[in-house]
Amino acid sequence: MARALRWILVVAGALVMVFPFAWAVVTSLTPEGALFGTPPDLTPDDADLGAYARLLEALPFWRILLNSAWIGLVSTLLQLVTSAMAAYAFARLPFPGRGAVFAVYLATLMVPMQVLVVPLFIEMRAVDLVDTYFAVLAPGIASAFGVFLLRQAVAQVPRELDEAAVLDGAGHVRVFVSIVLPLIRPALATFAIFGFMASWNAYLWPLVIIRSPEFMTLPLGLASLHGQFTTEWNVVMAGSVISVVPILVLYVLAQKHVIASVAQSGLK
Repeated sequence: MARALRWILVVAGALVMVFPFAWAVVTSLTPEGALFGTPPDLTPDDADLGAYARLLEALPFWRILLNSAWIGLVSTLLQLVTSAMAAYAFARLPFPGRGAVFAVYLATLMVPMQVLVVPLFIEMRAVDLVDTYFAVLAPGIASAFGVFLLRQAVAQVPRELDEAAVLDGAGHVRVFVSIVLPLIRPALATFAIFGFMASWNAYLWPLVIIRSPEFMTLPLGLASLHGQFTTEWNVVMAGSVISVVPILVLYVLAQKHVIASVAQSGLK
C-alpha cells in the first residue's frame, strides 16, 4: 500500500511539472481562432504549424537563436574556467584570510541582479561598451555559486593524490589539470547546465544593455512578440517551445553527470 501511494505521488508530481510544457506545445499548434475556445482543448482537431511559420516571419529568429546559443556557450565556458580555478585555490592553496575572502565572495550571492544593473550600465557606458556582445557577456564571466559548488567538489578529492603527484614533480597547474578536473567532472557538468540556463534565460541585463536588433537574445525576442493590445499566444508559445528544446537536450546529454554529482556531494 505504501509503495503504491509513493508511485501515485510521484506520478502526480510528474504530471504537475510536465503539464505547463505540454500546454505550451498544444497552444503552439492551435490555430489563432481556436485559442480561446471553452472549455480548453488539449487535443485540437485542426492543429497545424502555422504559429511556427509566423514566428519565423515576425522575427529574425535564427539570428536571435544563434546569439543566445553562442553567448550561452561562451559565458558557460568562461564561468567553468574561472570558477574551477578559484575553487582549486580556495580548496587547496593556503593563504592568509582565505576563509574571510571566501565568505565575502559567497556574500555576493545575496546581492540581486536588480541592484547591480545601474552600476554595471554606468561602467559599460564609461568604457563605451553599451550595445555590444562583450557587455552582455561581462557580468557572467565569474560566478560565486560556481566557485562554491566546485570548491565543495574539489574538497572531496583526496589530498593524497595531490601529494603523490607533487612527489613525482608535478606543480599546481599539472595537479589541477590532470588530477582535480577529471575527478570533478560531475560537478562541472552540473554547473555547466546551471550556467547555460542562467545565460539562456537572462532577460533584465540584455534588456538594459542591448539597443540594436542584431544583438537581441531569445528572451528579448520573445518579449517583443507581446502586442500592446492583443497577443498571438500561439506564436509566443511556439517561441517558448523552441527555447526550451536546447535546455532539454543539454540536460539529457549531461544527465548521468548531474546524478553522479548529486550522489557524491549530497546536493538537493
